[in-house]
Amino acid sequence: MAESRNPLGRQTPHIDTYTPSLLYSIRREQGREGLTLPAAIHGEDVWHGYEFTWLDRHGKPVVAGLRLRVPLSSPCIVESKSLKLYLNSFAQTRFNGQADVLRTLDSDLKLAVRAPLLVELFPLRQLATLPSSLPGACLDDVECEVGVYRPDAGLLRLEDENAVVHESVYTHLFRSLCPVTGQPDFATVWISYRGRPLSRRDLLRYLISFRQHAGFHESVVERIFTDLLARCAPQSLSVQGCFQRRGGLDINPFRSTEPDAAPLVRLPRQ
Repeated sequence: MAESRNPLGRQTPHIDTYTPSLLYSIRREQGREGLTLPAAIHGEDVWHGYEFTWLDRHGKPVVAGLRLRVPLSSPCIVESKSLKLYLNSFAQTRFNGQADVLRTLDSDLKLAVRAPLLVELFPLRQLATLPSSLPGACLDDVECEVGVYRPDAGLLRLEDENAVVHESVYTHLFRSLCPVTGQPDFATVWISYRGRPLSRRDLLRYLISFRQHAGFHESVVERIFTDLLARCAPQSLSVQGCFQRRGGLDINPFRSTEPDAAPLVRLPRQ
């Protein structure tokens, strides 16, 4: 995991023959500085790959959808550009069948994240079966005055200290920055909770406050999750960030107080 191997922000050669050494691992703790995750947190990072191809044993190209489900408990994540380069290296490599490809992916990625994970390959037609919307109310038309563009949990407010609601809300207005290149990362952020009702105006202002924040997708979602827990003390809480794809990959970190699997979606911008 030497820093010199990190391809992010560097010019990299195009390699189209299988090269597992292209994978670059990052310890999760690097993005969690200043965060205190609750002991009861659950979750996973769901990746979708839309540009994955290899050659069958006769040299004919095969194309498939790829899904990775990396558990929150894994000590490491894979840097996304390195994963793109690694997947591209399959393009001119012959495999004996899909099972052979799956075994290779599972072995390499399990080593990269230092934990078991779920790797799936599926026909491209199955992409059309993924839900294209999220349940709940969209916050984007809520009127609010915005002037803070660095994360500020102090913006969060409750509407009613005595009421209890169970609701889901989301916004497409979310943006953060890559901590290495400074390039923008756009996402839809979805929040489902049970507890005292959040002020939607102030929740939207809080989510917009990440606009100039530099952080990896996984740690950004964890910060939102921990801020909501600390400031609002909901009885249950789930947060998912559906980030737009880069290099044929999208990342959808999911964190929850409940032991549920992440919702599988593919939003129009993904």
